[in-house]
Amino acid sequence: MAYERSGFVFDFLKIRSRVPPVPGQKASATGRVIARSVVTGGGGRVAGGARDAVSLTRAGFQGNPVGFRAVRMIAEAAAALPVICQDCERRYEAHPVLALLARPNGAQGRAELLEAVYGHLLLSGNAYVEAVAGPGSGAVPGELHALRPDRMSLVPGADGWPVAFDYSVAGRVHRFDVTEGLSPVCHIRSFHPQDDHYGLSPMQAAAVAVDVHNAASAWSRSLLDNAARPSGAIIYKGADGQSVLTPDQYDRLVCEMEAHHQGARNAGRPMLLEGGLDWKPMGFSPSDMEFHETKLAAAREIAVAFGVPPMLMGIPGDATYANYQEANRAFYRLTVLPLASRVLAALSHWLAGFGGEAVGLRPDLDQIPALAMERDQQWARVGAASFLSEAEKRALLGLPRLPGPGDGPEKETGGEGGA
Repeated sequence: MAYERSGFVFDFLKIRSRVPPVPGQKASATGRVIARSVVTGGGGRVAGGARDAVSLTRAGFQGNPVGFRAVRMIAEAAAALPVICQDCERRYEAHPVLALLARPNGAQGRAELLEAVYGHLLLSGNAYVEAVAGPGSGAVPGELHALRPDRMSLVPGADGWPVAFDYSVAGRVHRFDVTEGLSPVCHIRSFHPQDDHYGLSPMQAAAVAVDVHNAASAWSRSLLDNAARPSGAIIYKGADGQSVLTPDQYDRLVCEMEAHHQGARNAGRPMLLEGGLDWKPMGFSPSDMEFHETKLAAAREIAVAFGVPPMLMGIPGDATYANYQEANRAFYRLTVLPLASRVLAALSHWLAGFGGEAVGLRPDLDQIPALAMERDQQWARVGAASFLSEAEKRALLGLPRLPGPGDGPEKETGGEGGA
């Protein structure tokens, strides 16, 4: 009765229709509701004039040094990771997928393409990679291109799954159809709790901190332009307390200040005042000092949102990690490696559908300098475990299994690192 009543309500609201399920077809029971909510809700994008991906990229990346450095650090570190291509049988030194990643297109190498993918994922929560067919019918595409997320829009179907991607440039729209065959576009997105098709970026989570930091920088710039405080003031009081310096006295005082009390050579030199002159130093007020701490706190919040230890970015006031080496290890372990592993796994799964071998792509942990000590300890610990077999040790270290006696001669060439 509860299901009939619920279905009656949905039919009444025109949210879903009673379509008999196709035998053998797998689909989510809430697919049609999701599709309808996406269409009526504007794609689930974050509302607000300054909270869209374009505005946040301009304010948080192009106009904010902390956000710029955080995104560049993560994207460059993840793109520079050595990549392993292997299956359950062997690890490949040469493979069509590795060759495609090494030179994905005529204008980019592996580092440039992956850096663009990671950057788009950090700034917008979404990354799109287009596969272009090669001149022949190879097992992998001929080229890979990273598409800008701000130009891409997803077209949901009746069952809630995407049926096409529209790429808009200069008033022209190109549609990528994903209903027939393998999708020519690989969509990688981060987790979003309130959106069915688009991801949530760290920049959106740090939007308030970005606004505070940019406002503080603008205030400091206005202070320098309009009301910058000097280091101090020379006050002249005559006999009656209201006299002023004569032009000759004023010129002499300015000349002595420039000649004897300016520049690095005269730093800390005492000043001799006469004739009713008095020196009054000026410094930051308590409110100015608190404002400076607010700016540093906003910078730390931006770094934390992206998963970069503030110590690595030179932000003072953070003592979470004992030293720089520990912070760098945590940066790779908690931020760079999860991002790179997820993107490489999505790319390898997508490329395997083009008719090639089902191989996996993942970062090579043994070639990351920041994790050298940690990996050495793991190798020593696994190697000293006498209760583990050779196959179990190789599985714990992420190595493919050794060929068995029943394997064919073509598999006997696939060792630990051989092709």
